[in-house]
Amino acid sequence: MWKKISIYTTIEGLDIVLGRLDALGITQAEIDEGIKAIDSYLHDAAEFWDYADPEEINGDKTPCVAAYIADLPENKSLIDSIFPAIEELKGMDIGIDMGSLEIKVHNLKEEDWANNWKAYYKPLCIGEKLLVCPSWENAGDTDRKVLKLDPGMAFGTGTHNTTRLCLEMVEKYVCDDMSILDLGCGSGILSIAAVLLGASHALAVDIDPIVDSIARDNADMNGLGDEYKILVANILEDTNLQESIRQTHYDMVTANIVASVIIPLTPLVRDFLTPDGIYIASGIILDRLEEVKQAFEASGFEIIDERISGEWVALSAKAI
Repeated sequence: MWKKISIYTTIEGLDIVLGRLDALGITQAEIDEGIKAIDSYLHDAAEFWDYADPEEINGDKTPCVAAYIADLPENKSLIDSIFPAIEELKGMDIGIDMGSLEIKVHNLKEEDWANNWKAYYKPLCIGEKLLVCPSWENAGDTDRKVLKLDPGMAFGTGTHNTTRLCLEMVEKYVCDDMSILDLGCGSGILSIAAVLLGASHALAVDIDPIVDSIARDNADMNGLGDEYKILVANILEDTNLQESIRQTHYDMVTANIVASVIIPLTPLVRDFLTPDGIYIASGIILDRLEEVKQAFEASGFEIIDERISGEWVALSAKAI
């Protein structure tokens, strides 16, 4: 069983609420921009779809952020922490209308969470070359590289600011025959995209066991075979894996996680990269950007690209 915790706000308030959840360590969340935004999206992206069932878009009209947390005893304090964190937002003068910030809690079965967001997930153009297309949708005629995806219960659809920023950077910096290390791979979207764009092979690592099958299925769906490997491990704690990667070295390391993981991860990444390698990191909220930059500098990285979308930041860096 899962708890779906919906926090109702405004279009302008979505990133702030999402950032507040991220600060609590809650990364399994989705944004519903409300029916007006959905109508606008369907109109603007009409060339990539044929029909959208009106019943699928008649949901809540108020924008909201929905967090998904397993209903387990050890998660009770995490769930309880959401209420004072959002209540604190109500008393803050941040210069924008945050709406009601009403919180609703619903119980979900496993299969409900895995499927309830599909109504809003449509083909999405990212950067100059990529089209991220849900596995149940038809990409149609396009000159873009089509990345078929079914994230299931893993993070990474391409719709979130951090994933989109990372994909844009992967597209910019990936070169033919590069080796890719994807840390916190989720659905596998970043490393699969890198291989589709010319990388020779990738190792995808995540702490969540469910990612093993989800990322593998997505790799298979995109025609990737032995060149795509997946490991379930905690890269911060698994010293044997750390040493193995140090001996191998990778041309590009991606980490779309959260600032609290990126900061201790960055010194390790310095040793994982080839001398001219690229480090791409996101999941960074603006409030923690300076901390992350300090970690980059302390680990011997020079930031070569910084991109901001809403409250989120992605960084690309090279070793000095």
